[in-house]
Amino acid sequence: MKVGFIGLGNMGGPMAANLVAAGHEVTGFDLVAACPDGVSKAETAAAAADGADVVITMLPNGAILRSVAAEVIPAMRKGAVLCDCSTVDVESARAVAEDAKTAGVGALDAPVSGGVGGATNGTLTFMVGGEAGDFATVEPLFAIMGQKAVHCGAAGAGQAAKICNNMILGVTMIATCEAFALADKLGLDRQKMFDVVSTSSGYSWTMNAYCPAPGVGPQSPADNDYKPGFAAELMLKDLRLSQQAAEAADADTPMGQLAAALYTQFVETEDGKGMDFSAMLPRFEKRGRG
Repeated sequence: MKVGFIGLGNMGGPMAANLVAAGHEVTGFDLVAACPDGVSKAETAAAAADGADVVITMLPNGAILRSVAAEVIPAMRKGAVLCDCSTVDVESARAVAEDAKTAGVGALDAPVSGGVGGATNGTLTFMVGGEAGDFATVEPLFAIMGQKAVHCGAAGAGQAAKICNNMILGVTMIATCEAFALADKLGLDRQKMFDVVSTSSGYSWTMNAYCPAPGVGPQSPADNDYKPGFAAELMLKDLRLSQQAAEAADADTPMGQLAAALYTQFVETEDGKGMDFSAMLPRFEKRGRG
């Protein structure tokens, strides 16, 4: 398959490399990042999209997605599919899908879960919104770049799934870190805390798979001085997207709102920027009740 890939940073670069390794012809474009080995370099985003069967984008936000889509959709052949793997607002995903449809181009919003490790190892999970036929076209590429792709529904459904998932993740990480900090102050050994909670009703992904306490549970960023697997500022971005969506949908999300406020404080006025989102634990360790 001929693939255009726009956005070759920490996530996009390894994803494009995996497509090349699987035998696909990939042409890439990025304003800053170099093309991985085997990816042909295009001088513009439109040039990367020209003649492609599928154009994949991995971009920072909805405004940039809209701008790139406006450039590449006119360059795409009829029947090709624009597959955006960025995490953006639902409104932007739906607007791009509508523009693509008007131009005779398919569109999918397909944000991912799994981080840089998942992108490198080809174990991402894709949450996909768009037409079933377009999903079928891109599904073989999802199978190379990831371990699972779920067709969640119409345009915007992929972003909705990602936003809801990461709101749960942010809230749960805060609760997990609070619990460890409380256990410390109550004199409870962290390993004993993990042994109980990881097999009891407090079980969660943030406890069992991504434990924020160093030396407890499986290897995680906590064991590497909280260098990011998933940066706190990226969690903040996703939580803000969740609250933007909640406001638009008139949904009551008090825990999501509080999580967004806590990560805002952590990233913007404390020392959280550049740290993993699980570094909330040392934050809570230092704080008292007042």
